[in-house]
Amino acid sequence: MALTEQMQGQGTWLFKHRGVLPLIIFVIGAGLFLKNESSPENWILKEEIQHYLYELCCLFVSFIGFFIRIYTVGYSRPNTSGRNTKQQVADELNTTGIYSIVRNPLYVGNFFMWLGIAMLTGNFWFVIAFTLFYFLYYERIIFTEEEFLKNKFGETYLNWAKKTPIIVPRFSSFVKSEYSFNWKKVLRQEKNGFAALMIIFCMFDIAGELIKKQPNINETLQSFGIFSVLAYLVLKFIKYRTKLLQDPF
Repeated sequence: MALTEQMQGQGTWLFKHRGVLPLIIFVIGAGLFLKNESSPENWILKEEIQHYLYELCCLFVSFIGFFIRIYTVGYSRPNTSGRNTKQQVADELNTTGIYSIVRNPLYVGNFFMWLGIAMLTGNFWFVIAFTLFYFLYYERIIFTEEEFLKNKFGETYLNWAKKTPIIVPRFSSFVKSEYSFNWKKVLRQEKNGFAALMIIFCMFDIAGELIKKQPNINETLQSFGIFSVLAYLVLKFIKYRTKLLQDPF
């Protein structure tokens, strides 16, 4: 089998199962986090306030990724930048807005979201390993997606790809999006990610305090967690019981 066909086959499989990556990160990260919490002498940050601020710093990193996703989804064309896993879908080619400075903004957003979680472990080598694994994992997916776009959009895609970086943004090439921001699409698609992110942070925080037998819960994190769950339930109800989140086209 040719290397190109092999990479495309691997990319297709990884695209369909890309939800597995968060589970791998969560399981390994949770184990390392619990190990560190049970051995506080291994932590560089000794004071409780330092732990508190570090958790908020990790949350901030994850929020950077989440807001990148919000911006990308909100300004993307209809039937693009979705959460589909069965097959590649792109009715049109996104080339303006954030897509004018980087070709894969959603994967950049995902990286920062999961980087914040990886940082929670307090394990420097795990953060490095996660970063390397993430880019190796998504390399095949990006290759497969770009083959799909090249075959579908031809020269239009090639001309855009020549001037737009794959993963590191070139801010000087920014072109304003031709679409208005679509809050309905954002609320439909991103409610799951927001709730999952906050639940993970809350679980890590509670587990750490239980291990240390210190009921000093990070109230800021827990407030975000409760809000995310309530928002998810409300938006889920609105989505399936009303037409408020449906697009007019």
